Amino acid sequence: MYRIMIVEDDNAIAGEMEKQMKAWGFDVYVAQDFQNILGEFVTYSPQMVLLDISLPFFNGFHWCGEIRRISKAPIMFISSASDNMNIVMAMNMGGDDFIAKPFEWAVLIAKIQAVLRRTYDFAGDVRLLSHREAFLNTADATLMYRGERIDLTKNEYRILLTLMEAKGKVVSRETLMQRLWETDSFVDENTLTVNVTRLRKKLDKAGLLDFISTKKGMGYLISDPT
Repeated sequence: MYRIMIVEDDNAIAGEMEKQMKAWGFDVYVAQDFQNILGEFVTYSPQMVLLDISLPFFNGFHWCGEIRRISKAPIMFISSASDNMNIVMAMNMGGDDFIAKPFEWAVLIAKIQAVLRRTYDFAGDVRLLSHREAFLNTADATLMYRGERIDLTKNEYRILLTLMEAKGKVVSRETLMQRLWETDSFVDENTLTVNVTRLRKKLDKAGLLDFISTKKGMGYLISDPT
């Protein structure tokens, strides 16, 4: 079941879109806070976004750019402002498709299905994990922080992924070593320590100070500040 986020400020249109897409088996979330679309995107982690252009506070072009900084999830613009200039701008900002209002529901569903097929038939499920404005994208193993990409080695990515998946819980060193063993022939205690130390230095340099905490005798932890 694909997760689709609707960013539309007309409640009647948004409600009907939600109804139609749920009838086709999609998991649907309708945006509520038009000042925090990016935050809702991260929380819901949709696999596709349907985005209007004319929105309160910031327009759809703005939010498309914000989403594109951290995710490659397909974005389909849905707008009555369907002149060539808006269509071109939508594509240039990172949109994947554009459908003009009013539209036939069958056409909308067909377009959604086509975009999802193109994106995910070979890519599999894509998740976006976040903590302290840092976003880890499982599609391309990238870490983004305030618009900047932080390059990770294979082991650093696996360590960070494991810790962020268990956010708020202590992860033992044994668990981390098992995660690294998935493709590597052998990982010992010293190898893990070296990798964690390098990862911490990389995060500190990017401005993510104390991103990973050590729980002596237990393991490592990523959690919200107390």
